[in-house]
Amino acid sequence: MEHTFQPLLFGGDINVYSVARAFHEAYGVKSICYGKYASGPAYGSHIIDYRVCAQNEDGETFRRNVETVAGEFPNKTILVLGCGDSYVKLAAENKDRFPANCVAPYVSGELINTLINKEKFYDLCDQYGIDHPATFIYRKEMGHDFTLPFDPPYICKPSNGVAYWEHPFPGNEKVFTCPTRENLEEVLDKVYASGYPDTMIIQDFIPGDDSYMRVLTNYSDRNGQVKLMCLGHVLLEEHTPHGIGNHAVILTEVNRELCQKMKTFLEAMGYLGFSNFDIKYDQRDGKYKVFEINCRQGRSNYYVTGAGYNIAKLVVEDRIEEKDLPFVLGDNPSLWRVVPKKVAFDYIVSDYHQEMKERMHQGQEVSPLFYSKDKALGRTLRMKKNYLGHFKKFSQYYEKKK
Repeated sequence: MEHTFQPLLFGGDINVYSVARAFHEAYGVKSICYGKYASGPAYGSHIIDYRVCAQNEDGETFRRNVETVAGEFPNKTILVLGCGDSYVKLAAENKDRFPANCVAPYVSGELINTLINKEKFYDLCDQYGIDHPATFIYRKEMGHDFTLPFDPPYICKPSNGVAYWEHPFPGNEKVFTCPTRENLEEVLDKVYASGYPDTMIIQDFIPGDDSYMRVLTNYSDRNGQVKLMCLGHVLLEEHTPHGIGNHAVILTEVNRELCQKMKTFLEAMGYLGFSNFDIKYDQRDGKYKVFEINCRQGRSNYYVTGAGYNIAKLVVEDRIEEKDLPFVLGDNPSLWRVVPKKVAFDYIVSDYHQEMKERMHQGQEVSPLFYSKDKALGRTLRMKKNYLGHFKKFSQYYEKKK
């Protein structure tokens, strides 16, 4: 079936593949994707026209790639979707310069830059009564002369993730857990020696294993009204240095109070498009505390589509068909998993094993990377190898649960 739109995705990871799969499931359409490397889940897929472009994150190159696809499909609307922070930032900052047949469902670059800066984001959280971990903003000129209002262990992370990854160094991690003050100072010294120019966030460590984490995915329509909220209860995360915090197993759940608070915040911001919050339950005071907002669908976004709320349909019905969408609070039970079953049961606390088994037994389980309509042999073999590689990764970096 011929459609009036063409998805154009930027990135090459599980996020991209999950979005492309959603488009293919809903409309049978093949997405075009620009990625930096000839690798990853999107590379070699039969449902994606994957184009390698090493300079993808350069502004001029990014615009040229959008213009190329817009020229290839002059009679279609090009849906430009970033699947990583740098691409979202580029899309937001350049959307007014795109050809007339392009739609990029993002707010202004100014608001994006405010929200993805953790220091500014936490200020907004304080204004809107959103709980977050106790936080200290560290600036390079402080050196080692600063006093923290909470005890170790500490969480240390960049306030500006895009700038941070532009200055790699040996031992760099997405988030550092520092057991002592001395270790914290060592991390700060390494980060700034790399040339990183912005502030660092030092936070109180919230106790609890991976099962205390939550992920909240939302979609706000062209009028800034939230139309979908789907909460995931994270049961397991990856623990490699570069993959720490990446979700591995998620169960959907419902928390109306938490969702209402975040809905109020998003609508007050005039937010547009997908958003994604990382949250942790703090057993010390019974509060759900927000770590950050991603101004896009998260890498685990297929937990939403797999639960019955296809994210591609949201964008198409809102931005192409201009429908007035109803508000949906996702409540379908579903289990999302990207690691082998044995890894899941070995490393997730036993409290959740029965519900996991029930979802599996009821056929309410989804695996985003393996799609029955995408049988590309080379890609499938690579994904199987990566999938089985989780046995080694978890045995090396994480302890089994009782």
